[in-house]
Amino acid sequence: MPGETPIHSQTRTACGGGCRCRRRESSSPPGRKTAYIALGSNLGDRIAWIEQACGEMDRRGIHVRRTSSLWETEPMYVLEQDSFLNGVCEVETHLEPLALLDELQDIERSLGRRKLIDKGPRNIDLDILLYQDEKIDHERLKVPHIGIPEREFVLRPLAELIPGKSIDPAKPWKLTSDYLNELPPGPQPLSSLTPLTRDTSSSSAPQITALSPTRKTHVMAIVNITPDSFSDGGVNNPENLPDALVSAVRAGATIIDVGGQSTAPGRPQVPLEEELARVVPTIKLIRSLPELKHIVVSVDTYRAAVAEAAVHAGADIVNDVSAGTLDPDMLPTVARLGATICLMHMRGDPRTMSGLNDYPDDNGGLVRTVAEELQKRVEAAEAAGIRRWRIVLDPGLGFAKVGDQNLEVLARLDELRTWPGLQGLPWLVGSSRKSFIGRITGVPKAQERIWGTAATVAAAVAGGADIVRVHDAVEMSQVVAMADAIWRRR
Repeated sequence: MPGETPIHSQTRTACGGGCRCRRRESSSPPGRKTAYIALGSNLGDRIAWIEQACGEMDRRGIHVRRTSSLWETEPMYVLEQDSFLNGVCEVETHLEPLALLDELQDIERSLGRRKLIDKGPRNIDLDILLYQDEKIDHERLKVPHIGIPEREFVLRPLAELIPGKSIDPAKPWKLTSDYLNELPPGPQPLSSLTPLTRDTSSSSAPQITALSPTRKTHVMAIVNITPDSFSDGGVNNPENLPDALVSAVRAGATIIDVGGQSTAPGRPQVPLEEELARVVPTIKLIRSLPELKHIVVSVDTYRAAVAEAAVHAGADIVNDVSAGTLDPDMLPTVARLGATICLMHMRGDPRTMSGLNDYPDDNGGLVRTVAEELQKRVEAAEAAGIRRWRIVLDPGLGFAKVGDQNLEVLARLDELRTWPGLQGLPWLVGSSRKSFIGRITGVPKAQERIWGTAATVAAAVAGGADIVRVHDAVEMSQVVAMADAIWRRR
């Protein structure tokens, strides 16, 4: 099994009877079977090994339909080895169980696995956990896998995919979530892990551990290369940008978000060529500065062509305010590029969104609706081939939300974070200088809303945000440092 690890305590899943979880349990077309494969690695570039294994399965006709998050765990049995990353993927295959096992073992060999010590280090480990609803007792293969009920590093990712499914055909009443909820408490919680860069080979590559109580909040510095952005249009140019960015990074910013088109309410769409001409040179400029060598770069766009050009220029994250709804090529493009994507909640487009802000109580109200609509975008991203560990969510303050609706989202952010089906995913919050701050503070000029923004940034950290997207990166880095000291006990 991947990562033979100790059982850890954590708040268990809420996916018991009557829960709100909408994680779907997939069915296969005739002639194709559904199986659940455990993924594990604790040598070298662990994320890359797991992503390569998933890609190799796809290439061999073992279609990876969904993945869990990746969970980091300490080793068990052989303690003198590095920590493991563990996950589970749902696959669709025409192979019978033993033939599937043969193919998985061949993938391990093709990726250079060498098993020198039982339960010892390995760069990749692939095990069949479940195969349809079959019970298999063969000298080479036991299904359901014998270790499932006892190991949180298996149950937790499996429960992300199939919380309401029975594991043992002999006990159809006992669900995956039941086994998870029965695990005894342990010394510390597990956390999901989200890479922020495409290249994860460095041990210092930035990552988010969204369930770690002492995690750092990342500051994302906004760079709008636009003449019409609502608060900083026309401010950034090649002459003043390098000094401003270096100052922001020295102050604590870890991500730079480059945008070439305003998404403020009512702003017109710019031609593709113009957006490319703004974004790509800026990303290349950032990548040319030695002081920003290790900074994470995000591109703020809802166009697939811009996302692809930006990634080729050096961007790591695609920050799509439409969550893939405004360009049908966006999600497949991001999947092919292997980038991390931020899916934001929005309705309509920047011209129409302000009129699409009705969230009736009889339909669940604001928070439930945002959660369920984001869940659909997560499912769309997964269906396009984006791995769950490459997804960040954004509640979309100011996008199809007006006035006090933004305050409600901020005040109930932790409820969104723990919503069944969204648990374990990291969150980005972008409140900087927005109009609801100006309305409350009485500050009409967006550039002067720094104190109101500071309060919303502190609230975002208190609510569990993993990234805050801000214009005033130097000042907000100080706010985040203080907020982390209070709420993250850093």
